[in-house]
Amino acid sequence: MLKVGITGGIGSGKSTVSKIFELLGVPVYYADERAKDILVRDAALAAQVKAHFGEEVYFPDGTLNRKHLANIVFNDKAQLDVLNSFVHPATIRDSDNWAQQQNTPYVLKEAALLFETESFHHLDKIIAVFAPQPLRVHRVMKRDNVTRNEVLARMYKQIDETIKMRLADYVIRNDEQHMVIPQVLELHQTLLTLAGA
Repeated sequence: MLKVGITGGIGSGKSTVSKIFELLGVPVYYADERAKDILVRDAALAAQVKAHFGEEVYFPDGTLNRKHLANIVFNDKAQLDVLNSFVHPATIRDSDNWAQQQNTPYVLKEAALLFETESFHHLDKIIAVFAPQPLRVHRVMKRDNVTRNEVLARMYKQIDETIKMRLADYVIRNDEQHMVIPQVLELHQTLLTLAGA
C-alpha cells in the first residue's frame, strides 16, 4: 500500500482537496484532528505532557485543558517545540497503525506540517496544495474570523510555500484559476497506477 502525504500552507485548501479524494474512496488520516485525540487517548503521551507542562494541562476527568496548554506553547517557541517533539512521534505511530488497517491501494495523510516534522520520511509520495498568499490570507480571515496579522503570524510558523512546492512530488493548484477536481482525478489515476491497482 502506498502512503501519500498531502500538505500545504494554512488556507491552501488541503482539507477541501482531501475531501475530494475521500469521495473517490481514498481513506484520509487528518493528522491535526488525530493529534488532539491522541493527546487524550495515548496514556504515555499524556504522561509526558503532564511531566513537562504540569498536571493542570489536563482536567480531572482526563480531557485536555487546551486553553491552558495553548497559553503556554503559543507564546514560547521553545515550549511549542517541546510539545511537538512529544506529539509528532505519537502521531506518526498512530498514522502507521491506522494505515495498516486500511484495505485500499493507497491512503492519504493530511497534515499542515509534513516537511517541518520529518514525518514525510514515513511517506512514499507527497502532494502539495498551492494557493497564492493573498488568497490564503483572505480564506483564513473569513474562515476563522481573525485579522490579517494573526493569519500572517501563523503562516510564518510554516515552511515557505515555494519550498513546499519544490519538495513535493505533485502539486495541486487551488488558486481559483485552475479547476481542482480534474487535477485530483488525474492524480488519483496516477497514484492507483503507482500502487499497482
